[in-house]
Amino acid sequence: MDSHRRRRALPEGPTASSLKLLKKPSSAVAKGSHRTASPTLKASDALPLPLYLTNAVFFTLFFAVAYYLLHRWRDKIRNSTPLHVVTLSELAAIVSLIASFIYLLGFFGIDFVQSFISRASHDVWDLEDDAGEADAVAESRSNNHRPRCDFVIEQPVPILKVDPDSLVSSLSSEEDEKIVQSVVGGTIPSYSLESKLGDCTRAASIRREALQRMSGRSLQGLPLDGFDYDSILGQCCEMPVGYVQIPVGIAGPLLLDGFEYTVPMATTEGCLVASTNRGCKAIYASGGATSVVLRDGMTRAPVVRFATAKRAAELKFYMEDPLNFDTLAVVFNRSSRFARLQSIHCSMAGRNLYMRFSCSTGDAMGMNMVSKGVQNVLDFLQNDFPDMDVIGISGNYCSDKKPSAVNWIEGRGKSVVCEAIIKEEVIKKVLKSNVAALVELNMLKNLAGSAVAGVLGGYNAHASNIVSAIFIATGQDPAQNIESSHCITMMEAVNDGRDLHISVSMPSIEVGTVGGGTQLASQSACLNLLGVKGANKESPGSNARLLAAIVAGSVLAGELSLMSAIAAGQLVRSHMKYNRSSKDVCNMAN
Repeated sequence: MDSHRRRRALPEGPTASSLKLLKKPSSAVAKGSHRTASPTLKASDALPLPLYLTNAVFFTLFFAVAYYLLHRWRDKIRNSTPLHVVTLSELAAIVSLIASFIYLLGFFGIDFVQSFISRASHDVWDLEDDAGEADAVAESRSNNHRPRCDFVIEQPVPILKVDPDSLVSSLSSEEDEKIVQSVVGGTIPSYSLESKLGDCTRAASIRREALQRMSGRSLQGLPLDGFDYDSILGQCCEMPVGYVQIPVGIAGPLLLDGFEYTVPMATTEGCLVASTNRGCKAIYASGGATSVVLRDGMTRAPVVRFATAKRAAELKFYMEDPLNFDTLAVVFNRSSRFARLQSIHCSMAGRNLYMRFSCSTGDAMGMNMVSKGVQNVLDFLQNDFPDMDVIGISGNYCSDKKPSAVNWIEGRGKSVVCEAIIKEEVIKKVLKSNVAALVELNMLKNLAGSAVAGVLGGYNAHASNIVSAIFIATGQDPAQNIESSHCITMMEAVNDGRDLHISVSMPSIEVGTVGGGTQLASQSACLNLLGVKGANKESPGSNARLLAAIVAGSVLAGELSLMSAIAAGQLVRSHMKYNRSSKDVCNMAN
């Protein structure tokens, strides 16, 4: 076994020579060369044979003697022989069975016990120790987390050094200090602090301090105070240690369907808000934009399996039969007073069936609502199709948080079309471009260029920029920016070539004004700015549809401004002027 020991070569010099091991010093130091760490003992070191051979012997022995004893006891029962009367061979078999059982029990348990003891012995992290002890702890931790290998690592292993002065503590009492030590030591799980303390802000503070001590990294600069941690408990974020600040700018007014909207955009990209604002100005000066919500329905598609494809097809025919739709709708709609089943489309892959449910969800984005309805239907179908095996509540035919043709064609969430006619003089004075150049650029960039790239739903300049910024500002799910940014931008010359007709078609904008992050104070304020905060009691769902229309209108403004900047050759100049920091980044990092 010695030939398979792990060895790690440390670099020569003051850093390596000042290391102190926690348990005992290194066995030898080669003159002017390297130091070898003491090897880590393993459970298998006590075995006379290689581990795989020892396991094979005891596994074989266990099952062999078990089979022999069962066979002998069957013969005794048939011959009416008392079971307690045993022969010498049976006695030896019983002893062998017990011995092999003890070995197997110990084999599966010893590694767990050893790892538990090892973890407990290395969880102490005292930031008040001197520099040598801190280096020793860091060395011990790196040993515990080093990958198992049978070769010598030539590269020096980085040593974690802890500077106690850089760790800013947020603790307010000795009791909190004891809890931090318990979290670091593994006595109290970090995820259970909120339930044990009953104070979400205090839990975040303690978790943050424990994280700094365990990682040896400071979280100074990540804000902790000034946030309502109770508002995210159980719905937005688990195990918080602070919050990230994202600046919110405003673009507008956006004149859409005869109403003015000031659009909040949370982003760290320079020029984005200014560019969208310029597009809003051009739209406003041309008389505004109009929008139409074509479809409003969230989807979920479970996958089920049958023994044969024929049986799966029977369920497909049943689900798509109009005579059965009313029954399924009643079962589905029990999930919520706002959920209303709209359609069911099925697709087969062998003996697997994918059922895509679509339903209205009121002012909520509706993922949880539609999932509950789908579960109700699956439970109902189990009565008539007991051989149906439900593989998953989501089979990706939905399709959520992924670019997909089904969303591009069928739509998901809100399907919106927004258009405007931009006057010639506005294009020249505000956008510094001309109609012919914009039409040609749109054809070659957004249409032909995207086709050459083989994009899916990406026939636009930068729709996802605007969608992401509004999503973050208003508490939407940022990951659903993927399908929500599906957009095709069209530009045509109208009125004898003098004016520009521009439109964006977005088939799957997934937004809501209740639930999730929309209930947080900052995001709620942004929704209130748009006039779509909360649920609309008079017309359920109208607030969410209006938010989707505002998103599309903002995308229209962003597309118009960026395309004009590219056509006029202004893109690089504007980004070099407004999107480059004048601060010395290297000095900021030190």
